[in-house]
This record gives sequence, C-alpha cells and structure tokens, in this order.
Amino acid sequence: QVQLVESGGGLVQAGGSLRLSCAASGNFFSIYVMAWYRQAPGKQRELVATISGGGSTNYADSVKGRFTISRDNAKNTVYLQMTSLKPEDTAVYYCYAGDRAGVNYWGKGTLVTVSS
Repeated sequence: QVQLVESGGGLVQAGGSLRLSCAASGNFFSIYVMAWYRQAPGKQRELVATISGGGSTNYADSVKGRFTISRDNAKNTVYLQMTSLKPEDTAVYYCYAGDRAGVNYWGKGTLVTVSS
C-alpha cells in the first residue's frame, strides 16, 4: 500500500509560479512511475507530467517548457514546479503512483487557482 499527500496549491496571479509536492508513504519501493494529473471544473482528468524510477519525464503539450516534474527518492517525494501559470491551468492537481503489480494510487488533490 502507498499513501500520497499533495501540498502546495493555492491562488496565484497569471505569470506566477507554484511548486506542488507529493509525499509518499508506505511501500514506496514498489513504485515504478509517478505522475501529476489535473482536473478542471467540468472537464475530464488529464495527464500533466510523468516521471519514471530512472528519472525519465514526459509532459503534456500544454505545459511543456513551463512545468517541471522531479522526484527525491530519499524523501519519497515528487514535485511539480509550475511557472508562467495561465488561468487555464486552474484545476485540482492529483498525484498518481503506479506500482509493478499494476495497482494505481491517487492522492486527494490540491487546488491551484490562477487569476487573470
């Protein structure tokens, strides 16, 4: 079992920055991929960025060049550094972890609001 707790959301003006954190507890060594998803009001949840155990990253086109995902294995924490934020980035951001047995884990989410 893995538990994920997000933090770092809040209200920011367009053009500003925020850093989200996702602290993982439990059987962290079983995790092979972690990611950030987001869900805006009235929209489906979408993938924002992924990071593998080896550090390989992938990003949605909408955030490339603005967001950076990273992980600190010593702290069992994944980060999402968000810069040049836009109002359309407003959403609840969820931390995701997938283990080698095919089990998916989700955090409860943290709200990011970008004002224009």
